[in-house]
Amino acid sequence: MIQKILIANRGEIACRIARTVSSMGMQTVAVYSDIDEGSLHVASCDEAVNIGNSPATESYLNIDSIIKAALATDSDAIHPGYGFLSENAAFAKACLKAGIIFIGPSVSNIESMGSKAVSKELMFNAKIPVVPGYHGVEQTLEYLKSKADEIGYPVLIKASAGGGGRGMRLVESEKNIEESIQSAQMEAKAAFADDRLLIEKYIKKPRHVEVQVFGDNFGNVVHLFERDCSIQRRHQKVIEEAPAPEIDAATRSALLDTAVAVAKAISYKGAGTVEFVLSDDEFFFIEMNTRLQVEHSVTELITGIDLVEWQIKIANEEPLPLRQDEIIQNGHAFEARLYAEDPNDFRPQTGVISHLVLPYSNSRIDTGVRQGDAVSVYYDPMIAKLSVHGTSRSEALKYLNSAVRGIEIGGLVSNQPFLKRVIEHKDFIEGSFDTNFIERHSKQLLKPDEALSDNFIIVAAITVLQKRMRVGEPKSVSSEPSSPWSAKDGWRLNSRNVHRVIISDGASEYNILLSGANEAYEVVEPFPGKKIRLSFDWHHENYCTVNQNQNKKLVRTNVFFDQNIATFFSSDGTTEIAWREDFESKADVNEMASSLKAPMPGKIMSIMKFDGDRIRRGETLLVLEAMKMQHAVQAPSDGVVNEMYFVEGDLVNEGDELLDFEPDSGD
Repeated sequence: MIQKILIANRGEIACRIARTVSSMGMQTVAVYSDIDEGSLHVASCDEAVNIGNSPATESYLNIDSIIKAALATDSDAIHPGYGFLSENAAFAKACLKAGIIFIGPSVSNIESMGSKAVSKELMFNAKIPVVPGYHGVEQTLEYLKSKADEIGYPVLIKASAGGGGRGMRLVESEKNIEESIQSAQMEAKAAFADDRLLIEKYIKKPRHVEVQVFGDNFGNVVHLFERDCSIQRRHQKVIEEAPAPEIDAATRSALLDTAVAVAKAISYKGAGTVEFVLSDDEFFFIEMNTRLQVEHSVTELITGIDLVEWQIKIANEEPLPLRQDEIIQNGHAFEARLYAEDPNDFRPQTGVISHLVLPYSNSRIDTGVRQGDAVSVYYDPMIAKLSVHGTSRSEALKYLNSAVRGIEIGGLVSNQPFLKRVIEHKDFIEGSFDTNFIERHSKQLLKPDEALSDNFIIVAAITVLQKRMRVGEPKSVSSEPSSPWSAKDGWRLNSRNVHRVIISDGASEYNILLSGANEAYEVVEPFPGKKIRLSFDWHHENYCTVNQNQNKKLVRTNVFFDQNIATFFSSDGTTEIAWREDFESKADVNEMASSLKAPMPGKIMSIMKFDGDRIRRGETLLVLEAMKMQHAVQAPSDGVVNEMYFVEGDLVNEGDELLDFEPDSGD
């Protein structure tokens, strides 16, 4: 009988598992790396054990350390969550060897579905429809190329041992096949220590639809309906929903029955997800994930079933709690993944979350961070999952829109603007999309922020001015509170009441001269004659609400201040404004022609050029990996590498100079 569960994970999923385990009257044990000592998931558990250094390979992927932690705390079972060791057969074996219950499928389940090649062969033999492709053991470049030619372009190259989009390449024609194979092998080797690839026919306008299944130790298998996960960037899911829109009843029924057949074919136990590619009324088996999915929340919302609770009961040798005919689908649900990443190019961001407001009132929030926590370079940059439920898709989408608009994050950049653009796009609203949705609509979804309006510039300048006055600028020259010399509103005897404010949105700088006081101002420059009146509700010294009447409508904007940065949160999005006290120009780091800088925090995976090497424009100098993605840093022109500042394996911060590069004269 399970009484104590060690959660072999971190962040959002560890917190989520801890909630269910505690609600079932069981004790919880957290594990943590050095950098996670003060994290929310540690605080959410009854006990906590340090399992190693900050890199995941030295902590959350260290099987021996986790097993020792479980034994030291007398834990009966281990829940792996998702990611890390959740689909690692060696970890499941180690648990069993140590006499610890692994809350997941059997070792044979993990092994058979862990290899895309093996799983495809098993499904083919079980008469499950699979995408035409090559899944064999021969992995030479020439042989893989010949198989791609045989299948016919376009083809999709995948890492046989991987997931999450790593090692995946879409190849449109024969001319790109060799380079794509080589780069996919390199990425797969780095991510999974396994460079084996498989090649599949690429299906145009595909939808990614998956079915949640459960099996017990008594041969029973049920499905908990399907989820649509087609909204993806770089093959990673961003927004999921259940049920999948725009599927006819016959196709849906066949899809659900096939997923159950897949699970029965391998005598599956526990929670699993059978993934399909769907095109019109035709679908093919992709893979089976032998774990809890990130997006399991939408299934919980439409069924009212706690999937983690079911996992624990099945691990405890109990039968499935419900029969298939007792599992009822109710309404519609969405999940949006909130990441610390650039909303226009998806570069991961790191830093301290100085301000955090999440819309708990109308949505389910799953998070592993709090205000004041840091997003580090070591792990996935997810901040939270926002899930909503409605009686219909349109109602749920309305709630999702409201939830996304209600997010406030200060201190680092998030993908909130991108999420907003997606859920407000006409095709998404209509349920007309596929896995190429983001790429197809990139001009609308991935775009620089629009230029600031004159009204916003003035509002921002006045807001900054109010903040400066609250902290003592201009400084009082009198200790008497009733004295006019104590006023911080800019008034001076025999002098015009004017204020200069210099602000910037990162793209442009604005020099604003204001005349007035008491929150009513006239612009002297650069918009002479414009008048504006605002009121301010100060919630604390660094957080306020700005109120403005626009066309007889009250517009409210929340503002968070962090040093000289003011972050404005409105229903239209988030805008960061910096201010300064002088006219000194700021150096543009991009003007340094002799150096190349890291575009994001990450790890140097490989060095392609060395000190003294002559290079040509476009050649790859080094490969940087950050948050599951690899980025090639290329030479901007012909020239010479004078000095490489890092070696393979080094961690770098955004903006770090990577090398000294001397361009050829005349370039």
